[in-house]
Amino acid sequence: MSAPSQLPATPAAPLPSRIALTGLTVLTLINLFNYLDRYVVSALLTDLKNAHMGLTDTRLGALMSGFLIVYLCAAPVFGAIADRGSRLRPIAVGVLLWSLATGLSGLARNFLQLFAARAAVGIGEAAYGTIAPALLADYFVPARRGRVLAVFNMAIPVGAALGYVVGGLVNHAYGWRAAFFAAGAPGLLLALAVLRLPDPRRAPATPVRDSMRSRGLSHWLALYAALLRHAPYRFTVLGYAAYTFAVGGLAYWMPTFLQSARHVPAQQASVGFGEIVVVTGVVGTLAGGWLGDLWLRYSREGYLWLSALVTLLAAPFALVALTAASPHLYYPAIVVAELLLFMSAGPINSAIINQVAPSERASAIALSVFVIHLLGDVPSPLAIGALSDASGSLATGVLIVPLAIAVSAALWGIAALASRRSSAGVRCAAADA
Repeated sequence: MSAPSQLPATPAAPLPSRIALTGLTVLTLINLFNYLDRYVVSALLTDLKNAHMGLTDTRLGALMSGFLIVYLCAAPVFGAIADRGSRLRPIAVGVLLWSLATGLSGLARNFLQLFAARAAVGIGEAAYGTIAPALLADYFVPARRGRVLAVFNMAIPVGAALGYVVGGLVNHAYGWRAAFFAAGAPGLLLALAVLRLPDPRRAPATPVRDSMRSRGLSHWLALYAALLRHAPYRFTVLGYAAYTFAVGGLAYWMPTFLQSARHVPAQQASVGFGEIVVVTGVVGTLAGGWLGDLWLRYSREGYLWLSALVTLLAAPFALVALTAASPHLYYPAIVVAELLLFMSAGPINSAIINQVAPSERASAIALSVFVIHLLGDVPSPLAIGALSDASGSLATGVLIVPLAIAVSAALWGIAALASRRSSAGVRCAAADA
């Protein structure tokens, strides 16, 4: 896949630092509440099941799967809207929508009402998730974007952890309905705050980009097909999907697993797991990024080898975490497994970017996001819930997680070998020429 020639676009003048940092702060806070609203339901599953709404584990799993399906379908729509007009208004509308939908979850009286409310959260989050990174990229000069996006993405584990903590604490004190209300309320203020941010002038489209737009759907389908024929990219994304299957299923069901299978009190299960996620998420993400950059000095496939290694090491710890009966065993195992899993988050995304030409990176990332959700955390909460109902035990349903982790490690190892062979072939062709 060769990069088409592209004319350089004239960048917009950088914003003053104070304004740019204000934008980063507001957008990072929104990202934090994005994941808080997404995972607050995980702290409430046991109480929802006992709320006389006919909720089985399969239906509980469907709440997250439905949210993600709507998210995937809505994301391209909001992306197209933002490319053609204001980026602030769609973000504000998205934040308002998901906040209201989270609050409406607390008013649900049956499964269909709860499912519809959780699915509507996906519409709002799709508006934000597709637009905010591009807006941030225009707030800062290229030399600072890596650090800026690292700060922005650090809100993901922190927000998810706060979802467990807020959900557990408010649920314990006031009930599950109040937990949804508390999670949704801050977004109403953030929706107003985002409208006060600047929307920087975007660089004009290049002739190449205009040509790509005019080619339509057939061009993009051909590009995506070419990406999937590229073996290193294909195996990397498939491994990422298996990883997302494991991490998504574990994140959704772990507090409930601790309650039902290990008899941990509800508040302790959700708050304790939240504390583990926030610490291992921050430390693991930073350590993985640093180690990946270090390994890359010695191998072009350094990002892939690191991701394969730490994920392979995570598999036995995940198995112990889900099978050991003693808290002296399963809590340390959870910590180590989560730490190792978070270490691959940065390197594997860098590997995807490095595998394709600069003109194909946005498409490669977009296709990756679609595939990893479609094959990963869309089916995993539902699959684990269905296995739980079929076996009569959530402890059995979650055993699919260590298997998915091991599959992810194997596929990333295969991707590294394919990348090495591809690089060797290019060098040989160049030598022959």
